[in-house]
Amino acid sequence: MNALSKGIRKAEVALKWDPSPTGQPPTDLDIVAATYASSDPYGDPAYVVHFDSRSPDGTIYLNRDSKDGKGFGWDEVMTLELDRLSDRYARVVVGVVIQQREAHRTFVSVINPGLRIREGYTVLAEDDFGDVLGAAAATVGEFVRDESGTWTFRAGIHGFEDDPATFTRVMGRAHQP
Repeated sequence: MNALSKGIRKAEVALKWDPSPTGQPPTDLDIVAATYASSDPYGDPAYVVHFDSRSPDGTIYLNRDSKDGKGFGWDEVMTLELDRLSDRYARVVVGVVIQQREAHRTFVSVINPGLRIREGYTVLAEDDFGDVLGAAAATVGEFVRDESGTWTFRAGIHGFEDDPATFTRVMGRAHQP
């Protein structure tokens, strides 16, 4: 980023997958975002946004939610308005969780998964979860605020075998610079 850059202001995380075969339980993937305080950027999340919530200030929200992958195009979409996020927060870690209600699933059993993270028309990251096939959840990237207040993006897929509740508690602790 150069001195004229405003950094990342608003990002979109999109997730897609194909429905389960006939007779199989539905596959349900969820985008989650965990926000971390400037005072403890690798500690416990200040709050977590997922299918059943939004950020307290309305800056992170789910636009589209699918429980079975039967949508057209992108099945889940989350928007992060980083330019409106309070300066109390230094990191936002984004992840994907496979719900484990009817059957234990990992990414190897998800048909044609896809991920895209972008700012406007600029694609920041794309992935198919091929590097984390044995995982039941994965962090997919993080947005980090520097000392000047500018947000940058760090791509990276890291798999977890934890249940969704545990994953959301620990997803920001790993992979410190």
